[in-house]
Amino acid sequence: MSEETMLQHAARVRHQELLSSTGVKVCGIAAALLPFCIGAFLMIRGAETFFVFGHSLTEFLTSGVWQPSDSIEGGGQVGAAMFISGSVVICFLALVLALPVSLAAAIYMTEIAQPSTRRKVQPLIELFTGIPSVIYGWIGLTVLIPLLRKIFPMPFGFSVLAASIVLAVMIFPVITMMASDAMMAVPNSWRDAAYGLGATRWETIRTVVIPAAKTGIFTGIVLGLARALGEALAVAMVVGQMKKFPTSLFLPATTMTTVIASDMGSAMEGGEYNAALWTLAFLLFALSFILIFIIHMVGKDKLKEA
Repeated sequence: MSEETMLQHAARVRHQELLSSTGVKVCGIAAALLPFCIGAFLMIRGAETFFVFGHSLTEFLTSGVWQPSDSIEGGGQVGAAMFISGSVVICFLALVLALPVSLAAAIYMTEIAQPSTRRKVQPLIELFTGIPSVIYGWIGLTVLIPLLRKIFPMPFGFSVLAASIVLAVMIFPVITMMASDAMMAVPNSWRDAAYGLGATRWETIRTVVIPAAKTGIFTGIVLGLARALGEALAVAMVVGQMKKFPTSLFLPATTMTTVIASDMGSAMEGGEYNAALWTLAFLLFALSFILIFIIHMVGKDKLKEA
């Protein structure tokens, strides 16, 4: 191969490497900017409720009167407190139901089960994450709601309790796998030291493993909460979508996601109702962003401690 040919080949290689690195950088920057672009778009559309139609943030967050006008003139009321409280109550109850089961499953997989058993159980739990939301909602609609009507004095079956149970099943694998990975990361030497001091298996789990894995467990809880907060389809199928405050576990209610999913298609573009729904969407985005920010702050504090 002549020297000129070698130089041409080297130039082509450098050109290809430059194109590849540039493409990777562009894709990386675009992926990093995409959430901020989505947030900016939601903020611009959601701000119309306050700057175009003249509603206050206090009214939106604290009022329970949801009667927005479907015209561009406005004049309605956009109190979203019932949707916000419905989302908070249902997500909190789902977390209360899922957390003990998730921690128990994670402890079993990491501290009690044999490796062969763990290899069988873990894929089964991971399988839950791949099930579509509509399947959860359909099973809740056809199995859970009739069962709840038989067990509890419920007039409809569609209720806050039904939505919380469905969400608990959906976030169970997220919390379980995050907690399991965090417990697996605890060095075995720490367990051996606890056993050497006379601790039992459960004392070691309670005083060594769980405190050492608390950051990963908390991360799983926040990620599970974020998924529960953003779930719409499965919740809409079992919650009843009654626009009222969640006054009882056995009565229907609604959430921010369900009202957006059910009403956005029928709201007139540019109208007050449409703007109010965009404001709800921005509120959901902001809450999810805050949860992710909390995860990063906890992880940063953990690195400083280390």
